[in-house]
Amino acid sequence: MEIKIVNHSDNPLPSYETALSAGMDLRAMIPAPVVLKPLERALIGTGLHVELPSGFEAQVRPRSGLAAKRGITVLNTPGTIDADYRGEIKVILVNLSNEEYTIHHGDRIAQMVISSHERAELTPADEISDTIRGTGGFGHTGNK
Repeated sequence: MEIKIVNHSDNPLPSYETALSAGMDLRAMIPAPVVLKPLERALIGTGLHVELPSGFEAQVRPRSGLAAKRGITVLNTPGTIDADYRGEIKVILVNLSNEEYTIHHGDRIAQMVISSHERAELTPADEISDTIRGTGGFGHTGNK
């Protein structure tokens, strides 16, 4: 699949790091370093604009290494880039650690996964079928 991309940054285009990678790394395009204090969030630009085909979205997800080692994650994960959006891809980063973290221009800050999706037609109903689970919600099956 080919996707048109405009790169207004001096960073390389997103690419897959390994042959079986699902996501492409997104890099920060910022004029000066951004310091994220604990529990602080920031909207970080990438300089990228994409033209996705109908029926596809780009999902912006955290980088596992940043999350595990530094406590830096994407706040609205996964962030959805719709096929009709033509603005700059930006990433909402949040610092969930107890230490400041500095983001520099060119840092790999998130990953982007291209995914197909379906459009659903919702049909009003007075009731829906029952299942074994029924209305059991959060944590109803236990931890083990």
